[in-house]
Amino acid sequence: MHAQIVLFDGFDPLDAVAPFEVLSAGGTASPGAVTVELVSAEGPRDVVSGTGGLALRATAALDPGRAGLVLVPGAAGRIGDPGDLPDHDAGDGPAQPDDSIPVLLGRTLTTELPVLLKAAMDNPEVTVSAVCGGSLVLAMAGLLEGRHATTHHLGLDMLDATGVHAVRARVVDDGDLVTGAGVTSGLDLGLYLLEREVGPRIAHAVEELFAYERRGTVWRNAGPEPVRF
Repeated sequence: MHAQIVLFDGFDPLDAVAPFEVLSAGGTASPGAVTVELVSAEGPRDVVSGTGGLALRATAALDPGRAGLVLVPGAAGRIGDPGDLPDHDAGDGPAQPDDSIPVLLGRTLTTELPVLLKAAMDNPEVTVSAVCGGSLVLAMAGLLEGRHATTHHLGLDMLDATGVHAVRARVVDDGDLVTGAGVTSGLDLGLYLLEREVGPRIAHAVEELFAYERRGTVWRNAGPEPVRF
């Protein structure tokens, strides 16, 4: 499995780095069954996150035609108002220290990222995944209507308003769409993807290496409908 982790201006570093490290370790433990790279819609470049000016380097352009996994992180910034919109003239320039998370997420719509993500979702050989506000990037691009997904608890209402079946769970598996909730759920998401795609023994080995045990039950649209408590 080849994993492409997407960077955009203002991304949340932990959303990207946590699954990157988990999947990379899975590749070492397999060995070589998983490869990981950081990509952007624009191609190789230094991408500045929304946390303290920290930058990571995307080494390639996002390739929606490549089989495997595409993972979209969320953004880091002020909590802001869910109704905040990006400045129409802001384009895809660098994030500013006072940008709110809704503005940073919405600004991705002014780039080529939505077109590339749609192509990835239309590719039957690609699983699209997201951590935290990454689900909102997909939803605001009109790519998740009618699907089951999760995001940070503060964004669930916004996710639901886009026509998504928002689920309050740590990880939601909707087939070729797998999403994680808040920031640290990137660890849980990465480990679940390892278990699903490579096997539980590899996922367990990475859990032991990281001294971390996954949290929560993975929600899937299967089994009987529960009675409300």
